Amino acid sequence: MSYTCTATSFPIKVPHTLFHSRKFNDVFPKNQILGTLSFSSKKNSRFGFTNQTISLSQCCSQTNFLSTMDEDCKLEVSSTDIPEGYCKELEIAVRAVHMACLLCQRVQDNLLSKTSEQVHSKEDNSPVTIADWSVQAIVSWVLSEAFGSENVAIVAEEDVEVLSKASSVGLLEAVVRTVNECLADAPRFGLKGPGTDLDAKSVLAAISRCNLAGVRGSKFWVLDPVDGTLGFVRGDQYAIALALIEDGEPVLGVLGCPNYPMKKEWLSYQNGYRRILSRLTSQTSVSGDRGSVLYARKGGGKAWMQPLLYGEKNFVWPNSAKQIKVSSIDNPALATFCEPVEIANSSHSFTAGLAHSVGLRNQPLRVYSMVKYAAIARGDAEIFMKFARAGYKEKIWDHAAGVLIIEEAGGVVTDAGGRPLDFSKGVYLEGLDRGIIACAGAKLHEKIIRAVDASWNSSSL
Repeated sequence: MSYTCTATSFPIKVPHTLFHSRKFNDVFPKNQILGTLSFSSKKNSRFGFTNQTISLSQCCSQTNFLSTMDEDCKLEVSSTDIPEGYCKELEIAVRAVHMACLLCQRVQDNLLSKTSEQVHSKEDNSPVTIADWSVQAIVSWVLSEAFGSENVAIVAEEDVEVLSKASSVGLLEAVVRTVNECLADAPRFGLKGPGTDLDAKSVLAAISRCNLAGVRGSKFWVLDPVDGTLGFVRGDQYAIALALIEDGEPVLGVLGCPNYPMKKEWLSYQNGYRRILSRLTSQTSVSGDRGSVLYARKGGGKAWMQPLLYGEKNFVWPNSAKQIKVSSIDNPALATFCEPVEIANSSHSFTAGLAHSVGLRNQPLRVYSMVKYAAIARGDAEIFMKFARAGYKEKIWDHAAGVLIIEEAGGVVTDAGGRPLDFSKGVYLEGLDRGIIACAGAKLHEKIIRAVDASWNSSSL
């Protein structure tokens, strides 16, 4: 299927040459048409501009991996919305994360409905579930099929050590079953499935493909399949985090937040109560508001939030996406700050003292996972501060996607010395100055940085 583009205005002469010309990232042709475009789906139609014909596959580098979209899909795109790169990467990543979110919802519902043996422990004693391995396999498989496994390098949290043990046959079977159930839904998300079920060997290969040894060059994906596993097993907030890193910086970020509602007013309820309301809400209602996916592209100056699919609906890009922006509050007395729930790898006492010193009056919002980044990007909170205890090292998959989304929504994220985070040193954020500070705006960020400098010497971190 092709799309008809009608130019309604051309403020400047076309075509315009893009500066992106990397071999793997040439997702737009050298000649880009600028203007206000109206897309409507019509079979066998072509783009027509200034005596030049461009097909949809040329414009967005789509392949037959994307299945036919909804015939009624309409998308208004202005000249400022046309991305300068990573068109296909962003769309595939968002679709994959949507799939992963629904997989996690099913696993979490099953986990909470019975006394389950689906929770296991890793060497660092953090819980890991079938969802972690299944999501990693799904995202790895989707990206590899879309771009070719030889072109995809992924760094992710999970490995196959536990799954490969002879005593884990039942666990592996459950993961394989969960993966295949999810991939069977691929056409709903505009993706082509594998045709036949993946066997255990294929699933293990997809999971194990995601390791630092597979990184070649300065461009790679980073994935946390279930960020905030404690929140996941407790029925609370968690996230699926996927980012594309290039030259040490995130260039794409996607956050799937299956329990983070589109409606802000639902945030006032305790999570358990919200889950009950979610189940009572009609699945055919547009208020199927249980979860969301947030995403952004570096340099786009915009961040977006989409509702998760509900009922039997199909995913149609951009799936009712709404632009989100950080809060305009720059007075610490009116700001709300987020901090991790877990005390094992962060200091609540230091952040409490810091909050007091800058005049923060609101109670801290303690949230599992990168949902904290989502809260700031959407304007539900203004500050996120994390100061790790001695010996703890921040991992890149816990921050990459969230950092970019906040920045494109208008916020600021640095270490406590005001320096950008460096994602080029392996699985850890090496050289981090004390901690991480994310704020809704530059003025608020400056005040927090100054307060950290003033308070640090008196702390015991």
